[in-house]
Amino acid sequence: MAKLKYKRILLKLSGEALSGKRGFGIGHDAVGKIAAEIAEVHALGIQIALVIGGGNILRGAVESGISDIDRSTADYMGMLATVMNGLALQNALEKKGILTRVMSALKMPRLCEFYIRRRATRHLEKGRTVIFVAGTGNPYFTTDTAASLRAMEIEAEIILKGTKVDGIYSADPFKYSDATKIKEISYIDVLKKGIKVMDATSISLCMENNLPIIVFDLFQHGNIKRVVQGEQIGSMVR
Repeated sequence: MAKLKYKRILLKLSGEALSGKRGFGIGHDAVGKIAAEIAEVHALGIQIALVIGGGNILRGAVESGISDIDRSTADYMGMLATVMNGLALQNALEKKGILTRVMSALKMPRLCEFYIRRRATRHLEKGRTVIFVAGTGNPYFTTDTAASLRAMEIEAEIILKGTKVDGIYSADPFKYSDATKIKEISYIDVLKKGIKVMDATSISLCMENNLPIIVFDLFQHGNIKRVVQGEQIGSMVR
């Protein structure tokens, strides 16, 4: 443990990370690769919690252009999508011998545990990986906000935001060749410049509670392990 920088982390994954090359639905190869990365970190003795989005199954009401379903209903549908993703990842992790608990902000006793902070913390202390699903349980809040909230509740030391790029850039590096990487940035600058790391509510929560965020390339093998061992990869928000 002396070589590890963090003991308890919260990993935020987008739903798209589970879809693989198809870009939608649940790709078993993609889920398996993510589970393998998490297994490597778990083997080091790190306590791991996760929050997963549902964008691979259903985007938010605004992004989907859903006009005949009200916002609250669409958001609840999105919460159910995160439950499906959480169960898929739980299955992949347990096939690798990692005890996992899925905890939902909505009561679904036949599928997963109802979220209780003390119970979640106890699971982590016992070496179980915990997957938080159904967001905050409330419409109008994103899974980014759920990640910040749960990270603070379980006293995680850092949020790791896995993306398809290797950090924060001044512009979209896939669209602009002159985009420059930002190695470190303050919460307030993220908000002022409108940088889309996480939504404004989640950034504000992290700022108020001094919870750092590392944005990194999820698809580079071994990156999660490198972060917890203290290597300077990706970009830091603090």
